[in-house]
Amino acid sequence: MVSMDTTHVEALLGTLTVLGLLVLMVLPAVIGIVRDRRIDRQIRQAEADRAAAERRDAPAAPARAARGATPHRTARAA
Repeated sequence: MVSMDTTHVEALLGTLTVLGLLVLMVLPAVIGIVRDRRIDRQIRQAEADRAAAERRDAPAAPARAARGATPHRTARAA
């Protein structure tokens, strides 16, 4: 059976300490990324629901006017 002497135990504790600190530093960023993705998913779902409701509630489209019959907005210099 392999036994661990003091040097091995100290190395193991050092490694675990470094990994623990890494997790503590990275965890808030990962939580933020997951939260942002959830919010983005909710926004996309809300946009899709709104578009579906507008399509469902919109009256039939009127006949299109002849091309060029409607005035266009033009940009003017200030």
